[in-house]
Amino acid sequence: MKHSLSARSRRLLHSSAFMRLARFSSETVTLSASLTAAFRAVSSRRLLIGALVASAAAIASPAFAQNDDTPPALDTASAVKPPTTPSSQVGKLTLDQQVKWLRGAQQSGAMEKLDDAQLVALFQSLDPLALPRYIKEGPNGYPSYEFIMSRSERIHGQWPDKADHMLVRIAHDPLRIYAKWLPDGAHAGQEIIYDESKRTDEMYGHLGGIMNVMPLWTSLTGALARAQSNHQVRDLGTEYIADRYLVEGKKYIEAGLPRSTQVEVKTIDGVRVVAFTFETAAGQPQFYAKKETLGLDLRHPYFRTVESYNNDGNIFEKIVFESITPKSFDDSTFDPKNKAYKF
Repeated sequence: MKHSLSARSRRLLHSSAFMRLARFSSETVTLSASLTAAFRAVSSRRLLIGALVASAAAIASPAFAQNDDTPPALDTASAVKPPTTPSSQVGKLTLDQQVKWLRGAQQSGAMEKLDDAQLVALFQSLDPLALPRYIKEGPNGYPSYEFIMSRSERIHGQWPDKADHMLVRIAHDPLRIYAKWLPDGAHAGQEIIYDESKRTDEMYGHLGGIMNVMPLWTSLTGALARAQSNHQVRDLGTEYIADRYLVEGKKYIEAGLPRSTQVEVKTIDGVRVVAFTFETAAGQPQFYAKKETLGLDLRHPYFRTVESYNNDGNIFEKIVFESITPKSFDDSTFDPKNKAYKF
């Protein structure tokens, strides 16, 4: 038996289905709007939180003003903004402003970006006291650091055929030094350790190469030490060069003696520096050298190279700091029992 729906019943059914569909569509639109609003709220909260985090980070990170009176640590130099005054106008600034400009240019990296002509013109334009102030205010080194240097000295009138090539580790307060003569230089294999907290006037060391002998304690100024250098082991490091430059400059001023200065840019053993050559008629023994050339590092307020000449015009000392790296050392670095050493 077949059943059929009347036309009226079919209309009612269609109308009911349409109403349900309309209610479903309306609820879907409402739900969609609610979800959209919720997502927007979440997104806004995320943006707000992100902004707050960024603001907090900005507050937490120190912002170093250009030419700030207190320079940041050397390892944060990249945070310093370069000076706004062009290098060609620095000579017109006051002495204090010149020193601050040099510090800002050095720490920001702006100084090393200057070409040779710009560097020469800059330092020729400065107040004569600007460079000494810049060096004096430093820092002239690190609390502890490692460097590789080449060094030649005229000993008993003889200039060496080969320079000493050395690895040196230094820590201050108390002063402790480990030095090793590298294989490609003179006195290869030699090692010394100095620790002023244990013995202020002696160092511990051994000779290198085939003449290697039993390690021994020896005086800092004894015959063995003087056989290879005119300096004490305590003179190793960038601080000694800076101190000597300041002391010599003070002596020239106190004596009222003229001293000519030549400025040029040099690359010495791969190190690009601003080289200052100082010369006076007085010479030795009143002063350390009759003529001396000091090479200023372009990223730090210390000298990287030294060339010293006697009254006859002969070089008697040449030092090049090839690399200088701040490092922290433990007690084993300055312990002769360190298995990495050959004491």
